[in-house]
Amino acid sequence: MVMEKMTDLITVKIPGSDGYDILFQNSYEMLGKALDERGLIKSRKLVIVSDDSVASLYADELRDSLKKISEEVYTYTFPHGEENKNLQTIEDIYAFLIEHKISRKDLLIALGGGVTGDMTGFAAATFLRGIDFVQVPTSLLAMVDSSIGGKTGVDFNGYKNMVGAFHMPRLVYINLNALQTLPGVQFASGMAEILKHGLIKDAKYYSYLITHFEKIEARDYETLKNMVSKSCEIKKAVVENDPFEKGERALLNFGHTLGHAIEKQSGFALLHGHAVALGSICSAYISHKRGLISTEECFEIRDMFVPFELPIIADCLSCQDIESVIAHTKSDKKNALGRLKFILLEKIGKAFIADDVTEEEMREALLQIIDKGDGSNE
Repeated sequence: MVMEKMTDLITVKIPGSDGYDILFQNSYEMLGKALDERGLIKSRKLVIVSDDSVASLYADELRDSLKKISEEVYTYTFPHGEENKNLQTIEDIYAFLIEHKISRKDLLIALGGGVTGDMTGFAAATFLRGIDFVQVPTSLLAMVDSSIGGKTGVDFNGYKNMVGAFHMPRLVYINLNALQTLPGVQFASGMAEILKHGLIKDAKYYSYLITHFEKIEARDYETLKNMVSKSCEIKKAVVENDPFEKGERALLNFGHTLGHAIEKQSGFALLHGHAVALGSICSAYISHKRGLISTEECFEIRDMFVPFELPIIADCLSCQDIESVIAHTKSDKKNALGRLKFILLEKIGKAFIADDVTEEEMREALLQIIDKGDGSNE
């Protein structure tokens, strides 16, 4: 199928706020100008927050762009990895901001993947009761998901994103060429969220992804631009309708209820997108067993993760882990009054919220992604 060519700018409109733009570029050269055009400079100090891995690639280029419009640009770098997404790192960011006399009129810039974006946003939401920040996502996952919508936070005592706040960015600046240096496993992790967008909201888009997988995997620039911007459009529409996740926005959690539980059971050794792919297979299976989607559709959803180098078997799990995974779902922050919010498919391209998924349904679904050594999960 042919998908319409996407624009270079998307505006997210949040009721009661100014909203913000998602800007697509092919370098960081225009970031300073983009901030200036939106009135985000005004003699502000600028603080780039990044992990050591991403900073080594892009911090100098970003700083050079920002130096054109601000005399005071600082960089705070923390060790990369999900294990550093915690309150101690937030305290270290606070200390850096205090040391450099950052005020409420200054600006934080999150340069990196979802961990960096979530933590920088949370620091911005809570430092001096709230300062502005900008998202500059460098991973595919962050570009299409975590940088949009204002969800910020950190992990706490092994529970993912348990402490956080809603705090909207002032701008999301996406340099699509950053995807050319993204490691393959991280690219695949982002593809899980992109496939999810098609499954829950747009069957034609899902079909586009499947038929264009070779160009996507080759990281063809125009194909990536169309894909990323389309996913951002889907995320924008959901966020605008439900900015604080009181209803429809929960649909974006397709694959996440069991995905987060699997991720926790792995000790966070499993990448987020890989866990979401496995959780999506489980959700598709439950949808199939309820007679909502056909057997063929269920297994096609599973098998279509393979071309994008995503797992369909959870190597980190055995049958003995199933009860622990189910137990982890009970402490998920998405529980409402003790009832799990589970996202199922009414059909490909249309999802709904179910609060009646049973433990037995989860057990049967989890068995589909565990290699039992007898071929019975085929």
